[in-house]
Amino acid sequence: MKITRTVVPSVFTTLNIVCGFLSIIFASQGQFFIAAWVIIAAAVFDSLDGAMARMTRSSSQFGVELDSLADVVSFGAAPSFLVYQVYLRMVEPWGILIAALPVVLGAIRLARFNVQLVGFDKDYFNGLPIPMQAIAVCAFILQFGKDNLGLEGIAGAELLTLVVLLSLLMVSHVKYDTMPKFSIHRMKKHPWKYIVILAALLVLLVSEILFDTIYLFQMLMLYVLYGMFRAAVLWIKKIFVKTEHESVKAGKLSSIDI
Repeated sequence: MKITRTVVPSVFTTLNIVCGFLSIIFASQGQFFIAAWVIIAAAVFDSLDGAMARMTRSSSQFGVELDSLADVVSFGAAPSFLVYQVYLRMVEPWGILIAALPVVLGAIRLARFNVQLVGFDKDYFNGLPIPMQAIAVCAFILQFGKDNLGLEGIAGAELLTLVVLLSLLMVSHVKYDTMPKFSIHRMKKHPWKYIVILAALLVLLVSEILFDTIYLFQMLMLYVLYGMFRAAVLWIKKIFVKTEHESVKAGKLSSIDI
């Protein structure tokens, strides 16, 4: 059997799928922290398969479709099952419906992305990327949960709200910055993106060393909220521009009547 260079990124995509499957197994056994970390590992493999495809120049339609199927498993089905096991199974019957949101809306988001793949704005995602949704949920569980016990009290209600918000953002038209590829050209084009990423990594490292806690969830929520804030500002600007345009148009009509 001939092994081509297109196999290289597919290996990482396959590891992504395996991580999603392992997360479901660990979550079913009540090992919630391990299940969350395995989903984060899947996100690492997900980023590596794209990097390998670019390095080997082996991007293909097959790779795109396989990557989407892997993402549905690792960042849709696995987080859905994890949040159900951690807390939402205790709030039936709504728990099942809410727990299904990441996999259902995540699949819709990926289908929309694949349709718009040609000619899309490479600097922004249209809607929250599904891996970001999954990592944010996992980071919340790791920071506020109790392994083998799940979430209790206010933390459970917060998880419920978080799952609904992130799932809806995936199918929204809120723009989110893509993760920049590390190159001299891109660093000159978007220097502030690299500064923010390095600052975030520094905060995570310092928090782990000084406080023995990784504030990954807080960093991800800043990313989520920034996209929402920017969308709100653009929406308000659009309303003002429309209102000003209508006022100018009405003024011109009035002068004609006179």
